[in-house]
Formats: sequence, structure tokens, C-alpha cells
Amino acid sequence: MLDAIEHHGSSVQDALTDARHTRNCHPVHRAWARDAVQAYLAARARHEAGGYPATRPVRAEWVGLDRLRKPDARGIVQYERTAWGRRYATEDGMVREIWIPSIGTAKEDRSEAEIAAAAAVAATGVPARAGFGEPYRKIETGVLTPQRVRVVGVGLGDGEPRVLADWDVDEAAREFDEHAKARYASVLDGGELRPGSGCTTCEGLLGCTALPVLPGLLGVPASRRPRKRRSVSISDLRIYKACPARFHATRTLYIKDGRAENEAIRRGRAVDAWLTDRHRQRPRVPCRNVPLPTELPGLAEDEMETAVRMIREHHAFCPLDGLTDGDDIRPQWRVAAYDPAADTVIIADPDLLYTESGGWVWRETKTASRRTWEGRSLLHTYPQLALAVLLMASGVPGGDPRRARIELEILREDGSVCEEFDPLDPATRDEASDIVARLAAGWADDETYLPHPGDHCSDCEVRRWCSASGGPR
Repeated sequence: MLDAIEHHGSSVQDALTDARHTRNCHPVHRAWARDAVQAYLAARARHEAGGYPATRPVRAEWVGLDRLRKPDARGIVQYERTAWGRRYATEDGMVREIWIPSIGTAKEDRSEAEIAAAAAVAATGVPARAGFGEPYRKIETGVLTPQRVRVVGVGLGDGEPRVLADWDVDEAAREFDEHAKARYASVLDGGELRPGSGCTTCEGLLGCTALPVLPGLLGVPASRRPRKRRSVSISDLRIYKACPARFHATRTLYIKDGRAENEAIRRGRAVDAWLTDRHRQRPRVPCRNVPLPTELPGLAEDEMETAVRMIREHHAFCPLDGLTDGDDIRPQWRVAAYDPAADTVIIADPDLLYTESGGWVWRETKTASRRTWEGRSLLHTYPQLALAVLLMASGVPGGDPRRARIELEILREDGSVCEEFDPLDPATRDEASDIVARLAAGWADDETYLPHPGDHCSDCEVRRWCSASGGPR
């Protein structure tokens, strides 16, 4: 839609109503996009009204090209630096801007390296084009070098622009050298294998030694029709179970309306973040031996007391108490496996992985305001445990399988517990297989992601764009 408006002379109304732009989109996506386009254009108007010079859209991509006379030690003859976003320049070409959209509000946590890299592309990039799988080539000659560059973040939810960098070209070069240059070198020289959702587009997936191949892990047959390889987590499947439309919008398209989380979610997130940070500290110190926090990000003063009590309850179960220097501990370490039957990469993020006596322990930590209903299996209540059972029963992440176990730490203000599960127990494994297969069954072949209205609509992040819950049609 923006391309039609900015590059092809379409009016805003015509672009918003042209069905060609949204013919392959989910209805929620279509409704959101119309709002997002208008928010983006409003941000552009606010930016110029704030005193910045008028700029016009630039269709050609800017690319930093470094062509070598002969291959270097890496065997490379051309290096290319690009920056995703929309491009603008003043009429005389002396000022360039790269606008980087975000779903809700403009991101405030972009690193200095990321901002400097984008600014450098704006400062030194040349108009270029590349065919699929081909190197970039200049498409214009005699293009003037700008004197000033800006990197602007923009929220597609609130329509507010945020200037992240406003530098002359010399300052942009200095910032690049200081913050981004070494990061580029690190990426180019990096050889560590860290499997995750990015594995779905990797040409080396089937030969990768870091991604376990576990046929039938999801317990679903191959798709009836060819489709792109996907990644999925248990959290994804839980959201799909409640409402396929919500899953598609929030987990595939990352659309959200920016609503504030409720106190229980904020508290759980704050406690989890504090514990993760503590467990990452070196040298290792059990949580009981450090002062309790006096503040936690995201929590108001009157919300602190309950969270601190939960952290105090963790003292009785902190795994650092008793581990040796030779034991490995990995907070929030991503685990992934590939199910070729479903052609899916399955993702899990344990709150904590650690070794003990040669075996791996998978720890999930949950905060709760009330006791768990004893009539329901904990694997059903927390299906990420079911996936953990299947992964560990298959040898992921490794170690001595006889010493592998899964722990569920439930933190309440009082009466906290830590339950254990044996992934090699046949009954536990059978129950876990059934839970995961039931969650994945509908998702595996779904191509329409129809909404399932219900009580869960009240806190849905995409309700405003969903016709089934009273949103636009």
C-alpha cells in the first residue's frame, strides 16, 4: 500500500481499498494494514511539522558496496551492507533518511551498532539492485553523496516518529567505526551453531549437527499440500488452540495493539527476568546469598511485595545451591529440534538448563496466585513440560539420559513447590506424546486460521481488527 502511494502515485484512499494489495492477506492482517498505513503517513507528517526538511520517497535500495580486486582470506570479492526500512531524501539529495517501522511504538532498545549500521548505509550506500541469489549492482551513476543522514524509528500503532540518529556523514562514519564495524567482522567470522526459528530458511538444515532430527515429534502426519517449512513452540500451539486467528496475527505476523499486560503477567515476567539475570551472574552465587530486590522493572511500588515474596520462596529451590564449578548452567537457553514428518522446527526456551552428576536438568519456573488444581495433570496444565519430556526422552540436550529430569518450580507468596518428572518413564512419555499431538493436530494443516470467538476475546491483542469479536469487517 505504501509503495502504491509513495512510488506509483496512488491516492491514499485508492491504495487502502485496492484489493490487489491484500488479496493473500488474512482479514485481521488486512484491517490492521489499513490502520498501519494511515499511522505511518501521519508520522511522516508529524516529522516534517516538527521542523525537519521535506523529503521525497526513494524507490531504489541503498547498498554499501565494497568490491575487492581479488578474493580475500574468506574467499569474498564483494561485501554488501543493507538496511531494512523505507528510504527518503531531500530534493537536492543532501539529506537522506531511513525509516524503520515497528508494530506498536518505535523501538527504544535498538543497539548503537544497529543504528550506526543503518546510518552508514544511508551515508555511503549507492542505488543498487540484485536478482534472486545474485550480487548487488549499481543502477545509477553520478549520485550525489549526502551531507547528513537520519535514522527514524516509527510506531505503526501510535504513529509517532522517533529520531534515532541525526548525523553529518563524518559523524556517521565515526559511529560506524566505533560501534558497528567490529560487529560486522564478528558476524562474518562467526562459526557457532545456535539452532532456532531461523533454521527454517537454512539450506544446510538437513546436514546440521546442532539441530536434532526427531521424526514424529509433533505426532502429526505430513501436510496434505506442500507449504513452507515452519517453526512452532508450545506457546504458539496453545494460542492456536484457543483461536487460530489470534495465533496467526500475533505469532506469525506479530501484530498487537500494544495493550498493557495484567498484573499477574507483569509480575511473572519481572520475577523471571530477575531470576534469569541472577543465574547468569559470575561467579555463581546462590540466590539466597544475595539481597532481595528493592525494585523490579515494570512493577509499581504496590505490586512489589508479592513479587519479592515469590523470589524469597525461590531460595529453597535455587539450583545454584550445591552445583560444582564443573556443572553447566544455561538460563533461557534456546532448544530446537526438527520433525521431518511435519517439516517443522520445534522451539523451546527452558527457564533454566543445568547439569548435575552428568545429566541435564530442565527447569520451568512459574508464578501463581493460587494453588494448582489437583484434579488436572501438571503436563496438561503446563504443556511445555510435555514437550520437555519428549525432547529429553529423545536425548535433547544430551548428557546421561539416566540422570535427566524435568523440574517444575511453582512460586507463590507461600507454599511454593518444585515437582519432578522422569522423561524416561513410559507412562509420562505416553501422556506427553498425546498432549503435544492434540495441540498440533489442527495447526498442522490449517491454511485459513478462522477466529474462534469466546471469553478469551476480552484480552485479545488483535480484537480491534477482528470482525468475529466486534472489530471491522
